[in-house]
Amino acid sequence: MMNTTAVKAGRGPVERHPGEQVSLGSFATYDEAQSVVDYLADHEFEVETTQIVGSDLRMVEQITGRLNWGRALLYGATSGAWFGVFVGLLLSILSTTAFWKAMVWGLSWGVLFGGIFALFQFAMTAGRRDFTSRSAVIPSRYQVLVMASHGDHARSVLSTR
Repeated sequence: MMNTTAVKAGRGPVERHPGEQVSLGSFATYDEAQSVVDYLADHEFEVETTQIVGSDLRMVEQITGRLNWGRALLYGATSGAWFGVFVGLLLSILSTTAFWKAMVWGLSWGVLFGGIFALFQFAMTAGRRDFTSRSAVIPSRYQVLVMASHGDHARSVLSTR
């Protein structure tokens, strides 16, 4: 039996259209491909039969800055603070502790332990990764596909574009 679903990050399964599909075009940017599908939707086309497919994937890592002891401490304390606020909220809800007392307690311990753990983690890298970065997987092309049975109708709608 053919698997007809795939996992899409953050939004659950994505339907794969069984059967043949035809291309309505290939585009350099996602916005261009999205505008084609949006145009079809605006003209009452059954957009549930379309897909935007990215191809020629590449991983790009954008270096955002140098990482040193001070920055490691700052990042750790900041992330610890958020966790501490969460713990403080839970403590104030689930106990008789006053709201502000619970928040100060959670925030203080969160900042302390977040900073300590970040410094420990930075020390463990031993200078092998002294920078911060963001990663993304980026397609080189985007193709708009439609089920073959709807291809002629989609092309006729797009011809008025």
